[in-house]
Amino acid sequence: MYQANFTIKQLFESGLHYGHKTNLWNPKMSQYIYGAKGGIHIIDLRQTFIMLNSALKFLHKIASNNGRILFVGTKRQAATSIANHAKRCGQYFVNYRWLGGMMTNWSTVFKSVKTLESSEKLYADQDLEFTKKERLNLKREIEKLDHTLGGIRNMGGIPDALLVMDTKENAIAVQEAKKLNIPVIAIVDTNTSFDNIHYVIPGNDDSKKGIDLICSLAADAILEGIEHGLQKSGVSIDEKLEDEVMDKDTDLQEVNHASSDKEVEKEIEEIKLSEHD
Repeated sequence: MYQANFTIKQLFESGLHYGHKTNLWNPKMSQYIYGAKGGIHIIDLRQTFIMLNSALKFLHKIASNNGRILFVGTKRQAATSIANHAKRCGQYFVNYRWLGGMMTNWSTVFKSVKTLESSEKLYADQDLEFTKKERLNLKREIEKLDHTLGGIRNMGGIPDALLVMDTKENAIAVQEAKKLNIPVIAIVDTNTSFDNIHYVIPGNDDSKKGIDLICSLAADAILEGIEHGLQKSGVSIDEKLEDEVMDKDTDLQEVNHASSDKEVEKEIEEIKLSEHD
């Protein structure tokens, strides 16, 4: 059985014990609150330690079964850690903007990913004659789409689990996961609710160090899970991760549209046109 390597001291040093102001709390989180100091709730890190261990074991299990795991965190504090650690373990991420229907309308989002790839090919083709303005506009369009879709362009279908850094900021992602019966692992602060969260990690969702620690531990668990799943096949983990990056088009999954195609297409179009407003 997988056992993560971290201590309560690390959780404390990363600032995960700080909650929100006592007057902003969600009463549902009372069971995870140790006390209060200076008008700020203090989270019980003993419970965080136990529950984080359970969450990491679950991620290890998903990864060992070749599952896709999507890291989600669109706050400034989370953006860099989300991208770096998701890439490190060969998984996927959303760290800029969550489009409504990103999972429930996957087929439409996937078409936009193909549009991004086509635009990149056009931009790289030196034989095509573009004016400076046309090339600049195409570059801006690529950058806009890549910010939103770059972390999921190779995902190939809806994920098997979500790791969410802020359930309030990314409430739409949690709602979509519920509709599709996708389990959610999440940091849950004292001002939010743990409804629809399968693996709760009580902690400060504003702590950059805390978010980085949890993402790092998650990536480690996923890497060990992938390695465990490959032991009998004789394939090295480096070969596996390289194959996942190279193979962009396999194992597509169609899902029921909980949001209309038009809504997702509209958001994609807004991204493309926002630079010209």
